[in-house]
Amino acid sequence: MATDSQWTLDSWRSRPIAQSPTWPDDEHLARVERELATKPPLVFAGEARRLQEHLAQVADGRAFLLQAGDCAESFDEGSADSIRDKLKVILQMAVTLTYASGVPVIKVGRIAGQFAKPRSAPMEVIDGVSLEAFRGHIVNSEVFSPEARRPDPERLLTAYHQSVATLNLLRAFTTGGFAALSRVHAWNQEFVSNSTEGKRYAMIADEIERALAFMKACGIDLHDDAALQGVDFYTSHEALILPYEQALTRRDSLSGDFYDCSAHMLWIGDRTRELDGAHVEFLRGVSNPIGVKVGPKITLDDLRRLSDVLNPQNTPGRLTLISRMGHTRISDTLPPLVSALADEGRAVVWACDPMHGNTFMASGGLKTRHFDDIMSEVSQFFAVHQALGTWPGGLHIELTGGDVTECLGGGSRLDEGDLDVNYTTICDPRLNATQSLDLAFHVAEFLRDYDTSGATSL
Repeated sequence: MATDSQWTLDSWRSRPIAQSPTWPDDEHLARVERELATKPPLVFAGEARRLQEHLAQVADGRAFLLQAGDCAESFDEGSADSIRDKLKVILQMAVTLTYASGVPVIKVGRIAGQFAKPRSAPMEVIDGVSLEAFRGHIVNSEVFSPEARRPDPERLLTAYHQSVATLNLLRAFTTGGFAALSRVHAWNQEFVSNSTEGKRYAMIADEIERALAFMKACGIDLHDDAALQGVDFYTSHEALILPYEQALTRRDSLSGDFYDCSAHMLWIGDRTRELDGAHVEFLRGVSNPIGVKVGPKITLDDLRRLSDVLNPQNTPGRLTLISRMGHTRISDTLPPLVSALADEGRAVVWACDPMHGNTFMASGGLKTRHFDDIMSEVSQFFAVHQALGTWPGGLHIELTGGDVTECLGGGSRLDEGDLDVNYTTICDPRLNATQSLDLAFHVAEFLRDYDTSGATSL
């Protein structure tokens, strides 16, 4: 993507910046930025371009985006087992969606960089003590003490090194045989396998194995087909801490364009999408695929201007709009936005984030989400696109591969009394593996039943 002549790597620094921590020592932060700028890139420009090509297929109604992973990654949960289990559930969801829909599913993880979180208030008050809000492990700690809540630039380096380790494992898992379609049964975790959802998944896995056996019997060499032996898996996170993002941005030797090499895809949050703000300014100049969270307060004029700024050439696959309306508001708020952009020929991907608009506080004081509310928003998202003849391009989900008890209902049939059994998130509540698979089966039915005869290809 050609960058504007007035854009520079640090032009964002002259803009208002929302959701930024107050770093106590500017020189310490600058030293860390300089050190990060010497580090190898986490991802490569060619990989980001390949993802954009895949997302262009989504924009054209020929593929579906599954963007899923942790609410906020923890420095304490970077084990191989944890990473493998998140990948397992994403692979399970993807194969379920592909089997039902017959279209490729583009797999993008909220992983290897999703360490920062925006907050509704800059300070947190407990028992009359006011401290800086917890902003994710890349900034500070969730422990409520003055020292733990003080933003520490060294955490940017820790985030980088943990992302390196995570990416090494992901690349090994996705290309080294673990993600081969012949291992489809191995992705079903033990605590999921005895559930209704696990048994439904096992039936799909059986049918896939029979299809592979048939292909082999016909003389097809399954080991010679790269698509059967591994998967393309991409990383993404919210580009919230701009010193980190700038330090990992590199100029591509082939195209001459700048790429933020901290992830394949970056997104701008609903709290940081100001047109004159630092986040929009920075991301308009990098050539990665970009997402924007679209909340219920956005205006059509703002959405048009964001599209103009972030995707001035209307390049398919460049811009993904991630709707996060809440199940009580999506049917009223989303249709005029989708309709107007479709009428104008905007080549955008529309994805649904049914998590962030449906959070509430349980009676015991823990944040949670109800599976029924999540499903309601997803169902309405599909209904809006069906009515308008546009493509419901994707799903954006916070999940974990563990057997956590953070969201109510779904396949796990959790109620409020179960929340504190295994509530481990450091920020927002996530779907567990059983609930995630339950969601995938519902969405698979929506995709299977979706009438594409009137769908608009942008």
